[in-house]
Amino acid sequence: MNPFNYKTLLLILVVFCSSLIFPQTLEELLKEGDNLVSQFENQKALEVYLKADKLFPNNYEVYWRLSRAYIDIGEHLPDKTDKEKDTQLEYYKKAFEYADKAVKMAPNQAITYVRRAIANGRIALFEGVFSAIGTVKDVKSDCEKAIQLGNGGNYVQALAHYVLGRTHLKVCEKPYLVRLPLGLGWGDTEKAVQLLETANKLRPNFRMFMLELAKAYVEEDEYTKAKDLLLKIEKAPVADEDDNKVLEEAKQLYEKIKNE
Repeated sequence: MNPFNYKTLLLILVVFCSSLIFPQTLEELLKEGDNLVSQFENQKALEVYLKADKLFPNNYEVYWRLSRAYIDIGEHLPDKTDKEKDTQLEYYKKAFEYADKAVKMAPNQAITYVRRAIANGRIALFEGVFSAIGTVKDVKSDCEKAIQLGNGGNYVQALAHYVLGRTHLKVCEKPYLVRLPLGLGWGDTEKAVQLLETANKLRPNFRMFMLELAKAYVEEDEYTKAKDLLLKIEKAPVADEDDNKVLEEAKQLYEKIKNE
């Protein structure tokens, strides 16, 4: 064996043995996965979280992150054929399963309820809000619980307010007298505005939150506020992999209401 190959083999053995003697801690794995999420490397993040689950089972911090990863991947899957749609729904159901485990393991942590609400929200949107009434009510309940707990920092509380505000908007797509017998009479666009304004205060300049608040303003005929907000979206930093799509939707909405 020539010296180069010997040194290479020795280096590989040292690295391998080091990984056995000094395995990654849970904190290191979570940080690695979170860094991948921030780079929109969702599949790689999922693999890291699955590894963490295998090494450190029954941990709510891992479970809610697994739920997030399945949502992040699922919402970007192709959905043209029935088979593709079935696959996407399976990802959302998997996300719910992990979030539900997280809630049961850490019922005092707002993030667990928020992630379960998001997973249920995806399932409700997939099946149709008015075909999944029980699921929609669960979304509302989980968001309200997260807000009541009040922990997790601004990021978690912003998400809770955003999801609940968006839920109110979706419910209000049907007239009050139509949804009242369905137990959805609580939907309120004014309440949606309040919730979404809070979400934007807790996490300012986040395009998705800004767009949803602009939509709520439109529903309340507050066109000046809506237009001002829509124009600010382009200047907001890119913080999510869908931010360019959000910007395009904001431009389309602005063109639609610019003369109002």
